[in-house]
Amino acid sequence: MARLSRRRFLAASGAMIASIPAAATAPLPTATPTTEPPATGSEDEIVQRARAALERHQDVIVHRDVIGIADFSAPSRLPRFSIVDLASGRTERLLVAHGRGSDPAHSGWLQRFSNTPGSNATSSGAYLTAQAYSGIHGASRRLAGLDPENSNAEARAIVIHSAWYANPNVVREQGKLGRSEGCFAFSQADIGQVLERLGPGRLIYADKV
Repeated sequence: MARLSRRRFLAASGAMIASIPAAATAPLPTATPTTEPPATGSEDEIVQRARAALERHQDVIVHRDVIGIADFSAPSRLPRFSIVDLASGRTERLLVAHGRGSDPAHSGWLQRFSNTPGSNATSSGAYLTAQAYSGIHGASRRLAGLDPENSNAEARAIVIHSAWYANPNVVREQGKLGRSEGCFAFSQADIGQVLERLGPGRLIYADKV
C-alpha cells in the first residue's frame, strides 16, 4: 500500500471534512463528571491534556463532540481507553494494547513512548482520525500524528485495528494484553464501536503521567 506524506495526508483529511456542517465546529461543551470509576488516578490530568490538545488543533479537528483518550499510566489489563462524549460526560472504557517497543519485557505496563520508525513503540500526543479501510487486521482506521511526539505516525502506519491479543480472555489467561507494533489495538468485540464513534475528523489523545 502506498503511503502519503504527512502534509498530503492532512490536506486530504482537510478536504474530506470540509463539507462538515458548521455546527460541528461549535464551541467545545463542558463535560459533566462520569459516574463510572476511572481506570487510574491519573485520568483527570490526562483528560485536561486531551482538552488542551483539542483546542490546540481545532483547525483540523472539526468534530468536537466525541474524543478518544488512551491513558497509558494504567496497565494493559485494565480498560484504559476512554471514548468520551463531551456533551453528556458519558464515558465508555475499553481495553487497548500498547506497542512492544514500549514494553520490551512484556510487563503489561508501558515503559516509554517513541516516535522513531522501526521502534514498534506507542507514541504519545494528539492524533487526527481519518478514513476507514480494510487491511490485514480487518476493519481499521488511519491516523495522522499532530504533535512532534507522533509526527511519524502515518509513515509508521500507526492505525486503529483489532487483534486477538487485545481480547479480554488474554487478560484472564495471562494477566495482561499482548502487544502491538505501536498501533491502537482493540478487541474484536470493541472495534466496531471504536471505528463508528471515532469517525473521521476527531481527536485521539495518548499520554501517561
